[in-house]
Amino acid sequence: MMVPLDPSSKPTSQRRIAEGDTVVVYERHDAMRAVAVRPGGVLQNRFGVFRHDDWIGRPFGCKVHSAAAAGGGARGGKAKGGFVHLLAPTPELWTLVLSHRTQILYLADISLVVSYLELVPGCVVLESGTGSGSLTTSLARAVAPHGRVFTFDFHDQRAASAREDFERNGLTSVITVAVRDIQGQGFPEEHTGAADAVFLDLPQPWLAIPSAGTMLKQDGVLCSFSPCIEQVQRACEAMRSCFTDIRTFEILLRTYEVREGGLKGATTNEESNAGPLAQKKRKLLAAAETLDVTQNSSSVMVRPCGTARGHTGYLTFARLRVHGN
Repeated sequence: MMVPLDPSSKPTSQRRIAEGDTVVVYERHDAMRAVAVRPGGVLQNRFGVFRHDDWIGRPFGCKVHSAAAAGGGARGGKAKGGFVHLLAPTPELWTLVLSHRTQILYLADISLVVSYLELVPGCVVLESGTGSGSLTTSLARAVAPHGRVFTFDFHDQRAASAREDFERNGLTSVITVAVRDIQGQGFPEEHTGAADAVFLDLPQPWLAIPSAGTMLKQDGVLCSFSPCIEQVQRACEAMRSCFTDIRTFEILLRTYEVREGGLKGATTNEESNAGPLAQKKRKLLAAAETLDVTQNSSSVMVRPCGTARGHTGYLTFARLRVHGN
């Protein structure tokens, strides 16, 4: 179970792994996969062969060795193989390992959405469209155990796949998935005036904004995600009739690499040719923002990662205008 729905129950991270659980097999920060634990199951990767039977009864977060490493070498010598960590499938990790049926929202955008929608346990959220369910799982954790997330997608197969994921992760008591064209039909009337927040991830969000306004409680919050600024402009025009405090954000996340390394000092000839500080070394110091931590050549190297994620989309938030204002 991804989210502790009963306040008296232990979080997933404090439970023991059992048959049928989904675990996130962590090899390194950019190599993870979700695996359903089953008796007799086997996972094989570049670190070796791992038996599911060896996982059952172990705590989440544990380190497990491959079958070769656990049993020693074939001739009784040094054990071969490697290890992985078995992590609990939190919404953050699920975002990194789920099947991408559509473009998904990542952690930086999700964090801002949950914060600006002012979600707390007990809230009711309407979402369209569901897509791969990346955001939906984080919305569910924010409103659990007594809140509800009603998510809609116009694509039958995507909705069915998302529903299966939510069932496997134990979220069906919080999340309800339905097939509906929100742009053409609007949200179901049964939710009128009942939603604390509405989230839209649609090609033409301006078509759904009037319906979203009727779904929200007084002072409720709307968020629209769009990859193109032209979509944002049209959405904002539609919001101005019944929404206020309209704001648009773009999150550009910059990740840094921090590692220990060494810098070679210039030789006598280099010093005479390039001066007291070689040009190459000077550029390295400026780019890496090097901080010396010892008296010798060992240093902590800090530099931006070359694979940092760029633009994902724009998040536009707006608050339903109070009647009479």
